[in-house]
Amino acid sequence: MTFITKAAAVLLGSGLGLFVPCAWAQQTAPATAAAAAPISLQAALALAMEHNPGLRAAAQALAASEGALIQSRARPNPELAYSQEDTRRETRSMTLQWNQSIEIGGKREARMKAAGHGRELARAELEAAQASLRADVRTAFANVLAGQQRVQLHQRTLEIASSARDAAAKRVLAGKVAPLEETKARVAESSAELALAQARSGLRVARQQLAALWGAQPAAFGSAVGELAQLPVLPDEGLVLEKLEHSPQMLRAQQAVFQARSVAELERAKRLPDPSVSLGMKRAQEVGRNQLVVGVSVPLPILDSNRGNQLQALRLADKAEDELLATRQQMYAQLQQQREQLQTSRAQAEQLAQQVLPAAESAYEVAAKGFALGKFSYLEVLDAQRTLAEARSLYLEQLVATHQAAADITRQLGDVPGLE
Repeated sequence: MTFITKAAAVLLGSGLGLFVPCAWAQQTAPATAAAAAPISLQAALALAMEHNPGLRAAAQALAASEGALIQSRARPNPELAYSQEDTRRETRSMTLQWNQSIEIGGKREARMKAAGHGRELARAELEAAQASLRADVRTAFANVLAGQQRVQLHQRTLEIASSARDAAAKRVLAGKVAPLEETKARVAESSAELALAQARSGLRVARQQLAALWGAQPAAFGSAVGELAQLPVLPDEGLVLEKLEHSPQMLRAQQAVFQARSVAELERAKRLPDPSVSLGMKRAQEVGRNQLVVGVSVPLPILDSNRGNQLQALRLADKAEDELLATRQQMYAQLQQQREQLQTSRAQAEQLAQQVLPAAESAYEVAAKGFALGKFSYLEVLDAQRTLAEARSLYLEQLVATHQAAADITRQLGDVPGLE
């Protein structure tokens, strides 16, 4: 086997193995995570759901709302009062009395209703936080998968560039080519080294972003295991509109309206003052006997009729209703945009996988074989390989964009069949 034939075999063996689709299932992890166990998407989701601080905070808010609901059922405390008239033993009188305020106008029922809607609002916020976290994990996991494949891509590119530089140097020593060819090969090798360093840096950042979702260090897990090329399906527009009204964000906005209305009802009920009844016993020393004391007191709403609080509560209820309409319109516009992005990036990824990549692989193989026959130079083979690498990078970008659009849709709607 001649030197040129051996070099062509090195180029083919180093390059084509990377671009066969099934080879992309093999992921590359950083050296620091080599000893750690691999992680799957489901494992990452479970860790985030269990340890994410923001999600725990939303769960604590729901637990706190239970206390507000319990407190809303409480009735006014009674009052024990003691009074004494005069200080002389023979003329003084002492009164011991029990005072009890009685809520009227439906205040207690309105307060319990407001607290109940507050609990449902906290539950809706927890569900929205869960949907947002799941979307963040899916996006971060897809970025890690893509980062691993970029590192693998640029590692193979560097191997080919190094082989081209060695072969060019030997041909220059043999006097077969000009020194300029070796210089070009060294420049190509340096560019491949820089691209590999950038790919490794991007992978480290992606791993840090994923680990931060459950408060861990990137070294706590190994390589990400998954099939990035398995694209989510485009959800039906009717399904999207149906899920929109029952999405976590819409439920949160609806519960905010219900709570604001119930608070307005409570403030309206407070316009009626609560009377107090009194029952006690008075000991009058002058008459030498005990006397029963019975009384009723009613505050007069002359100076304070709670008008300001009523007006504020009504305007806040109007505000919540307007925010509900704004949320519906904003979510609809965003979902249309995200659905369009999903459709476009999915179509581009399929086109790259079915047309562009096979053509680039074929061109690379022809260039490598032509080099073995002496028809092409090393730089022409390297250029064909660079074109193939750029096509693969573009394919990766479209895969990530597709998964990002799917994650954004699930962030808005929660779980949607075909997007998990």
